[in-house]
Amino acid sequence: MSIWSSWIWPLATAILGFVYVGLLVAQYVKRRKMHQLMWAIGFSFYAIAAVMEFVSELTQHWDPTVYRVYIVLAASLVGFLGNGTLYLVSKKRLWGDLYLGFNVVCLAIFLYGTFTVKLLTDKLVPGIVVGGQALGASGTFPRLMSLPFNIPGSLLLLGGAVLSIVKFWPKKAYRYRVWANVLIIIGTLMIAGAGAMARFGASGGLYVGEMVASAILLWGFMMASTLEKGAQAVRATHSSE
Repeated sequence: MSIWSSWIWPLATAILGFVYVGLLVAQYVKRRKMHQLMWAIGFSFYAIAAVMEFVSELTQHWDPTVYRVYIVLAASLVGFLGNGTLYLVSKKRLWGDLYLGFNVVCLAIFLYGTFTVKLLTDKLVPGIVVGGQALGASGTFPRLMSLPFNIPGSLLLLGGAVLSIVKFWPKKAYRYRVWANVLIIIGTLMIAGAGAMARFGASGGLYVGEMVASAILLWGFMMASTLEKGAQAVRATHSSE
C-alpha cells in the first residue's frame, strides 16, 4: 500500500471536517444564518465521505452500499458549500432558496441513480473508486450527476471569494477577510484539481490533497465566518479618535 493512499490521510480529513461541522452548527444555533447551515451540511458530507475512505483503506475493501452513499456525498458537497456562499453574498434569500431546491432535487436523482445502476465491481478498489469509475463510463448516468453540483458550486465558491476580496480590500479593519477568501480559493482549487485528476485515473494523491485542502478551507472559513473581528476594530478606531 502506498503511503499516499494510506488511511491516515482520510482519517485526518474526517477529524478536521467534524471539528468544523461542530463549530458551524454552534454558530448556526446562535445566529440562525443559512450560509452557516449550508456550510455545515457541505462539510458534514465531506467528513462522512472521508470516514468511508478511511474504512475502505483500513480494511482494503469497499462495501457496494457504502460506496453508493459515499460517491453521492463526495460529489455533491461542493454544491452545498456553494449554496452557503450564495446565501452569504446574495441580498435576496430567494436565490439561495432556489439553488437549495435545485441541489435537493439533484441529490435525490443522484441517489436514485447510484442505487439502481449496476456497479462495475472490478473498479471497487480502495484509492481508485473515488473518481466514480464504478458507476460506469464518463458522461453516463448517474456518473454525470456530479456536474450539476461541481460546476455551479465551484463557480459560486470562487466567485463569492473574489467578490469578498474586492469588497473588503479597501476596508483595512476587514482586510483579514481578504486573506480568508484567498485561502478559500486555494482550498477550492485544490479539491477541484485532486478530484479532476482522480476522474482521469490519477488518484494517488487524492487523499493527501483532500486533507491539505480541508485544513486550508477550515482556516479560511473560520477567518471569514464572522464580521465581529472587523466590527471590533472599527469601534476601537472610532473610540480612539
